[in-house]
Amino acid sequence: MLQGLRKVGQGLVGKIVITVLFGILIVSFAIWGIGDIFRGGPRNWVARVGDTEISTDQFRTAFNNQVQRLNRQFRGRLTTEQARAFGVDRQVLSQLVNEAVLDERARQLGLSVSDELVARWVREQPMFQGQDGQFSRVLFENVLRESGLTEAGFVREQRTAIARTHIAEAMAGVLPVPAAAREAFHRLGTERRTAAYLILGPAAAGEIPAPTPEQLEAFYAERKSSFRAPEYRALSVLVLDAAALARPETVPDTDARRRYEEKKESFGTPERRTVQQIVFPSREEAEAAAARIKEGAPFEALAAERGVSAQDLELGTFAKAEMLDPAVAEAAFAVQPGEVSSPVQGRFGNVLVRVTLVQPESVRPFEEVAGEIKRQLAQERARTEIDRVHDEIEDLRAGARPLADIAREKNLTLVAIPAVDQAGRDKGGNPIQNLPESQSLLQAAFASDIGVDNEPLRAREGGYVWFDVTAIDPAREKTLDEVRVEAERQWRENEVSQRLAEKARQIVERLDNGEAPEAVAASTGVEAKTASDLARRTAKDDLAAEVVTRIFTTPVGKSGSAASGPESRAVFKVMAASVPPLMTTTQQVQQIENQFRDGVADTLLAEYIAQAQSQIAVTINQQALQAALGGGG
Repeated sequence: MLQGLRKVGQGLVGKIVITVLFGILIVSFAIWGIGDIFRGGPRNWVARVGDTEISTDQFRTAFNNQVQRLNRQFRGRLTTEQARAFGVDRQVLSQLVNEAVLDERARQLGLSVSDELVARWVREQPMFQGQDGQFSRVLFENVLRESGLTEAGFVREQRTAIARTHIAEAMAGVLPVPAAAREAFHRLGTERRTAAYLILGPAAAGEIPAPTPEQLEAFYAERKSSFRAPEYRALSVLVLDAAALARPETVPDTDARRRYEEKKESFGTPERRTVQQIVFPSREEAEAAAARIKEGAPFEALAAERGVSAQDLELGTFAKAEMLDPAVAEAAFAVQPGEVSSPVQGRFGNVLVRVTLVQPESVRPFEEVAGEIKRQLAQERARTEIDRVHDEIEDLRAGARPLADIAREKNLTLVAIPAVDQAGRDKGGNPIQNLPESQSLLQAAFASDIGVDNEPLRAREGGYVWFDVTAIDPAREKTLDEVRVEAERQWRENEVSQRLAEKARQIVERLDNGEAPEAVAASTGVEAKTASDLARRTAKDDLAAEVVTRIFTTPVGKSGSAASGPESRAVFKVMAASVPPLMTTTQQVQQIENQFRDGVADTLLAEYIAQAQSQIAVTINQQALQAALGGGG
C-alpha cells in the first residue's frame, strides 16, 4: 500500500489526491480523537493489580536482575531472547504480580509496618554490618548506591516486603509434620533397590527386511503430518549500521596510534598482583602494627595475633581495575613485592597490605592491532552518519527503488536469503547463520507479503534493517518420494521397537512365573546382570534413569521392562528393596521436616494468592510488556 501511494504521489494529480486524503484523515482524528498521542503515549505500566501498578521500569529492572543472577549461577551470558525463550520474563512478571496481590491484600487488611520495625530489620542484616558485627552506615550507603536506590525508596520497599512476610507467616506458620509424611520423604530419598536385568539390543529383534511398498505407504499415511514441510520465504535484507558504513582504510595511522596509546592496557593483559591484607579496627592499631613490621616482626605473625587464618589472609590475585576498594588497590600497586604498605583507610577498615607476587603486563605491539583499532575508529565515526544515510535510503524507497539498487548506490551489502522458515532454518533444516536481528526480522517477514513496502526495523546495537519478501513457498505435506529414506528409517525403528516390546513381554511372563533371570538370559542369548544400590531417578551401569524409575514403580519380586535408548529395551526383576531406619533425632529428619513445611507453605500461599487474584482485578498491558524488553512477543 505504501509503495502504491509513493508511486501515485510522483505526479501532480496524485499529489493532490494524497493531500485531500490526508486532509480527510486529519479531520477524522479531530472528530474521533487520537487518544494516546495527547495523553502522552502508551500506558507506562506492564500490569495493574487493584490500585497497584507495576511500572515498565520496575519490570525491566527485575528482569535484568534475574538474568544477571542466572548468568552468575551458570557462568554464562544469557541474551534477552534466550531468557524469554526460557520463560524468564513470564516468571518475573508472575512474581511481581504475586507480590502486588499481597500488597493489595495487606492494604485491604489495614496492615502497617512501623518505622522502628523497618529500622531494626535493616540493622540486623549481615550485609550492612561491619567486621565488628555492628551496623555500618558506610556499607548501607554503598549497597544502596550500587543498587540504584535512595534511602527512602529502600525503606518503602522493605516496609511492603515485611508486610508481605507477615501475611505469608500467618498463612503457613509452623506447620506440624505427620509421621507418615516423614516416613514417605525418608523413603523417597533413601530407598535403594537391587534388580536383575538383561538388555535386548537390536539383534534381539531379528532380521528386519526392507518394508514392502504397501507397508511403507501405510506407515507414511499414518504419520503424514510429521513429514510436513514448513512455509519458507525468500528475503532480501539490507543492513545499515556502523559496521556497514565504516571505512577503516580511510583512518590515518596517526589517529590509530593515538588511540593505541590512550587504550594501551586493553590490547593485552594488565599487570596483576597477589595481595594479602590484615584489617584493624582503628588507625592507631594499624600504625602500631606497621611500626612492629619495620622493627622486623613477620607479617604472618601479626595476622596470627589477630586471629586471621592463612586462607583469610590472602585477598587474591587482581588487576588494579578489578579490586573493589580503590584505596587498597592504590596501595597494593604502589609497593614492591614483599613490602608492606603504610596503614590504608579502606572501605572495611584500616588495613596493611602486602604483595607476594607480580605478574607483569603483556601488551601486543601497535602493528599487530592497527587493523582492529582502525575498524573501531571507523565504526565510531560512522555512527554519526547512520541517521543521514537512513533518510537517504527512505527517500529512495519512496521512489520505489529496489533494495538491490539502493545497496549498490550506497555501497552496502544486500543479503539474499533464498529460503528460511519461521524458526530461522533453511530447507536442509540447518540454522541460517548471521541472520540480522533474527527474531524481529522473522516475525516481521512472516507477517508481511510479497510486494509490501515494509518499515525498517531498528537494530538493537543501533542502525536499521530493511527487508523485502521476494518469494513464498507455502507449507505443504511432503510426498513419499521426498521422504522415502527418512520414512524407511522411522519404519525400521518402529518395527524394532515393536518386536523388542513383544519379546520383553514374553520374558517378563517367564520371570514372573518363577524362571531364574540367568536361565531366561541364556535361552535368549544375552547376558544376565545385577545392579545393586540403585537410587531413585539415577542412571547406573547399563540402566538409564528412565529404566531405574520404572524399577522403583515395580513391586519387589515382580518384573517389568522399559525402553533403553532408541533401539534397545531393558527387562528386569526387582530382587530387593531396603530403607535405612528413620532416626527422628538426626539432622536429616530435621531437613525432611523443613522440606515438607516449605512445600506445604508454598502450596498454601499459592492457593491464597490465587484466591486473592480472583477477587482483585489483574490487568496485563501486553504492549508495554513487549516494549519493556525491546519488542517481539
